[in-house]
Amino acid sequence: MRESCTYGSARGALSNERPYRYRRRDFITLLGGAAAARPLGARAQRLGPPVLGLLASDPAASFASSLASVRQGLGDQGYVEGRNLAIEYRYADLAFDRLPSMAADLVRRPVDVIFATGSVRPAVAAKAATKTIPIVFLNGSDPIKLGLVASLDHPGGNVTGMTVFGSELASKRLDLLHEILPKAALIAFLVNPANPNAESDVANVQQAARVLGVRILRTDVTHEGELEAAFESAVQQRADAVLPGTDPLFTNERLGRLIALAAQHRMPLVTAPAPAGTYRGQLMSYGFADDMFRQAGVYIGRILKGEKPGDLPVLQPTRFELTINLTTAKSLGITVPLSLLTRADELIE
Repeated sequence: MRESCTYGSARGALSNERPYRYRRRDFITLLGGAAAARPLGARAQRLGPPVLGLLASDPAASFASSLASVRQGLGDQGYVEGRNLAIEYRYADLAFDRLPSMAADLVRRPVDVIFATGSVRPAVAAKAATKTIPIVFLNGSDPIKLGLVASLDHPGGNVTGMTVFGSELASKRLDLLHEILPKAALIAFLVNPANPNAESDVANVQQAARVLGVRILRTDVTHEGELEAAFESAVQQRADAVLPGTDPLFTNERLGRLIALAAQHRMPLVTAPAPAGTYRGQLMSYGFADDMFRQAGVYIGRILKGEKPGDLPVLQPTRFELTINLTTAKSLGITVPLSLLTRADELIE
């Protein structure tokens, strides 16, 4: 279901290494290279390569695949960690209350650019911590509604990035679920009420459900320990399938737990794509390609070279991937319609 390989605006492991120090002649040589073109203010006050601050809500292990894509994008712009770029890593491990202090720490460091990802919370924390250090975000929220940018085409200020509009993706996954299970009448929708997107997620999915003629069973999950109870509730309420919302609780490492519970309760599950091809026991997955993280790396590199974040439009993905697990479908007694088989990017047998 790849629609395109380009990006457009709305219109149109862990390392604690300190930055490297150079002798004066080394520094002059560095300034002559492309990576040092038009140095940012923070870097102009010190010797050494530029410093990227990575602020993520997820654990380091679950971000490994995405980080590789970010590094690829940085490499496209001529930046290589350990050679002409230093990276300060801050992973919140889903302890979201740590993000404001982590963001403040990066600002004190100081770093030249902050990459905020994993959910909307790192971007909000970074923006609250600095109005001058450039911020590149990648999350599934509406950045205008959350006050991150003035507009998608012309962000203004010190923030830009990539948005996925996760609420719309959740509605699309419901469409796909209805296509593979046309007789399904009740869908359990998992929601983390603490997520800033929670209510918009629910509203969008409810609206899509009314069009499809199905009912939504809202099931709140505030931490990983409540996932088992959520599936038991879905079974007791006779839900026909489970659809997770857009929250780190339902992705990456927690995705493995979701799939195990779905298999235990013989419940069809449609999720976001799994990282690096892992955790692929769900019935279907649908979402943006990991190349979004490479594009984030490109943006970071362009900003390090002197471009202003406020002049770089917020990008949205135009390439999405649909994966169907035929083995899981068979085990659940589900016949996958030809219309889905022909549109799938990957069929797992």
